[in-house]
Amino acid sequence: MRFMRLSRIIAIGLLFSLVLSACVPNGGVRSPAEIAAAQSAATLAQQGQFDQAAQAYLDLAAQFPGHTDSYQLLAAEAWRQEGQIVRAAPILAKIRRERLSGDEPLRLDLLRAELALGQHDAQTALRLTSQPNVQVPPSLQLRLLELRARAMKAAGDLWGAARTRVQMDDDLHGFDQAQNRRQALDLLTGLGVAPLKQRAAAMKPGDRLLPWINQALRQLGVAVAQPQPELQQAVGMLLPGAGATVREGYKVPAQVALLLPADGNYAAASMPIRQGFFAAYFDAASNHAPRPMVRVYDSKGTAEGAVQAYQQAARDGAKLVVGPLTRGEVAAIFGQAELSVPVLALNHPDDKQLPAGNASEFGLLPETEGAQAADHMAERGLLRAYVLVSGDDFAQRAASAFKAELISRGGEVIDNAVLPTGATSYANIIGGMQMPKATAAPAVATSTADGSATSAATGATSNAGIFISMRPAQARLLLPQLHIAQIDLPVFATSHIYAGNDDVADDRDLDGVEFCDAPWLFDAQPGLPDRAGIAARLPAARDGAARLFAFGMDAWNLVPYLDWLRAHPGSYMPGATGQLAADQFGRIRRVLTWAKFQNGLARPLTGSLQIDTMPSATPPQNAAPAPASSTGGSAQPAPSN
Repeated sequence: MRFMRLSRIIAIGLLFSLVLSACVPNGGVRSPAEIAAAQSAATLAQQGQFDQAAQAYLDLAAQFPGHTDSYQLLAAEAWRQEGQIVRAAPILAKIRRERLSGDEPLRLDLLRAELALGQHDAQTALRLTSQPNVQVPPSLQLRLLELRARAMKAAGDLWGAARTRVQMDDDLHGFDQAQNRRQALDLLTGLGVAPLKQRAAAMKPGDRLLPWINQALRQLGVAVAQPQPELQQAVGMLLPGAGATVREGYKVPAQVALLLPADGNYAAASMPIRQGFFAAYFDAASNHAPRPMVRVYDSKGTAEGAVQAYQQAARDGAKLVVGPLTRGEVAAIFGQAELSVPVLALNHPDDKQLPAGNASEFGLLPETEGAQAADHMAERGLLRAYVLVSGDDFAQRAASAFKAELISRGGEVIDNAVLPTGATSYANIIGGMQMPKATAAPAVATSTADGSATSAATGATSNAGIFISMRPAQARLLLPQLHIAQIDLPVFATSHIYAGNDDVADDRDLDGVEFCDAPWLFDAQPGLPDRAGIAARLPAARDGAARLFAFGMDAWNLVPYLDWLRAHPGSYMPGATGQLAADQFGRIRRVLTWAKFQNGLARPLTGSLQIDTMPSATPPQNAAPAPASSTGGSAQPAPSN
């Protein structure tokens, strides 16, 4: 398999011919006739006429003995670009390595290695691409690594081949990067679960290969721990000496396309996202931040509709596409041969493949909440857990991530159960799990020196807790039954337990439960528009839809800082759905805030997040761009003030 895809072979040939034309054989003065003939051969290569160029270089090799080997090398390279490297085999055998200079010996080795691979001689190819103490110019680095990876795979060294492809990742872009990533993951998954786990266990937390191994394990169906991203520096810090309104990293494209389904099954989810997007967009104007023109396109909720909307947005001049929304739509966009416009997808694709270099993924994943619940418990010294979840997909995914993360922290899941849909009594399930009971009245939990929980009723130290993931109605049935069974272990939940609005009468049954959620629901993130004020005017910002509204706000707020987050590990954006950071694959990771039900009210545990406000910048004079309509859809009107 060639390093680059066949559809780009001509373009690559043109690029490579520029290198050929610059190659001047050393050793002796060239005559005007030789120079003219060499330039003519290079011109043929530039025009994509590689066979004719090869013949011209062979003529030069015969006419000018002082440069025979160099011209033969150029002829062989031209045939390679023609896809006929086999024809170069006799010529390569004649070239005398000692008469080459500069990077010519390495180029000869690369040709011979590629020829050896075509002849199924992996050991020769591996020897030629793994020589020590060889200076490799940047122009040949990727080609060398590609051939080395292919040679290692052919020799049965899947780990070495995968490691080499990971080494290539940062220097690739677009489709080439996506293709290389798929090949790297295919190599890793080919090793199998047990060998991957062994290698992961031997690695330090910051090892570059660890995220790749974890991704391969996920593709093999293994739940993998998801440690929280390191949040070192908020985006948008003021630049010294640049003026009080100039913010670091703030950069907006000239035109943005928002791809969302306008009708059908996904319209209900699309509306609060769209309104949240434009609420943040117009709030940026109040902060004097420059804004691009935004066009909205109907992705129709289908793979075909998403691709058509994306292509129309590209034709209309979009410089960044935000969306689409569903997993199938995202997979279809990522599956295109070329992403001509960068993408911030609002979900993750079905196939679990990594995004290409100019694509980012942002979603409200239940796995994130499950993993952070495990971290939260572990930080409290609660390393033994009972898991009770609903049969919903989100709950199963959250529970799987919770278990993987807790185990990675040295904990264990003692027992777990799925609550049957429609049931109202869980007494048998609770009794069967044999959770420790209080021996007196409900205990008041205090903290010991080591951070574990101590029951005031029993005086015994317990390092156990309960993890739940379910909707509010089911949780309101479960919690009283736990109390009746005299189970007073601390309970931790995902955001699904909170309906998004205060309901004192019903939520008293949830008192004491801690859960992770979007900080904007509690106005716990300074610098964002006030939720109560927006919810009073827009129904889409109320109740359960508020999370999608916050998600839409963050979709806009990420736009100016997307490149900065990806280029600066450790940086993060204080967002409505959490603190947002980009991992090395372009996926936006969330760190949520924690809240607790007290007297029927859900309130943040820490009051508010002490993070800098959303950055802004000074717009150009007379610049007040507004969303524009297009054939693909219409812009969402601004929220009324």
